[in-house]
Amino acid sequence: MKSIHLPRFTSVLAALLAAFPLVAGAAPFRDVLDTPAKDSRLASRSLLNAVARAGKRLVAVGQRGHIIFSDDGGNSWRQAKVPVSADLVAVSFPTPQKGWAVGHDGVVLHSEDGGISWTKQLDGRAVGKLMVSYYEERAAKGSLTSPEAALLDETRRIASQGAENSFLDVWFANESTGFIVGAFNLIFRTADGGRTWEPWFHRTENPKRLHLYAIREAAGELYISGEQGIVLKLDQSRNRFVALNTGYGGTFFGLAGSDDAVIVYGLRGNAFRSTDGGKQWHKIEAGLQDGITGAASCGGRQLILVSQSGHVLASDDAGENFRHTKLEQAVPASAALCIGGNVAVIAGTRGITIQAFK
Repeated sequence: MKSIHLPRFTSVLAALLAAFPLVAGAAPFRDVLDTPAKDSRLASRSLLNAVARAGKRLVAVGQRGHIIFSDDGGNSWRQAKVPVSADLVAVSFPTPQKGWAVGHDGVVLHSEDGGISWTKQLDGRAVGKLMVSYYEERAAKGSLTSPEAALLDETRRIASQGAENSFLDVWFANESTGFIVGAFNLIFRTADGGRTWEPWFHRTENPKRLHLYAIREAAGELYISGEQGIVLKLDQSRNRFVALNTGYGGTFFGLAGSDDAVIVYGLRGNAFRSTDGGKQWHKIEAGLQDGITGAASCGGRQLILVSQSGHVLASDDAGENFRHTKLEQAVPASAALCIGGNVAVIAGTRGITIQAFK
């Protein structure tokens, strides 16, 4: 299984470079987790991976720790103060003021002012140690179950890797309770706004430790989608994410939904829809060959899907049927957010684009 994160120097190599620069006068190594994001006039035109609402404000996150926000519907953007320069891939605002962003190197950021400034709550250097401590403490108390005991060696291996593994999505139900998910089945839950995080490594039916790419609420249930067709749903009575079978084995990059349906989407234009809580799935004929990389609810029963080559598909019936929309210019998309009428904010390799669709 290939890792999806960016390469990192090891701590040993970093120490050597700091002590013996390869070039006279060369700057010493600085970890991206300790290096604030640089101000850039091009932040809104560089790679952005996700966009969310913080009340009426729009907030987008992307490469090198860039976080930008707009208070005029996306016409102009300002750059936020961010304490890291790791790539960021997802953002969630359960309230207009409080939000979370996650990304490479196991970074978790928190904002209490609607995305203007951010603090670091967690990073990859602490993730593995947190998992080991949690399961060893349960073992000491004699409350470690057989599945958890089998995972203890795996958590020690993760801890030995340092800050290599990434968080790939974040979802909060409110300002206190939320989840972060990521590479190799990384999943944590908080009930206190991120002050503490509880590993849920043992609470997923994911024996292959597949990457978890997305976590979202749809049709009143909480779902996870990821690598090799994995789709999980939270069984609240058991506090466990149980596996669902869509009949497809390709990667699902994300999921979306309405009040009565959930949609998972991913590689080669594949998308599937369920209206019965994931018991049965029906393939959506999207008419695409490239990956579907983002989705957004536009209110009521209207949804859109966006692709890596810039296609925008729209549905007026909660995803039962989609149509290709007419665009002024197609732009490669990583994520989308509807902002009223038939208008969406598209985030992608070219930064932010405001896209009208018909």
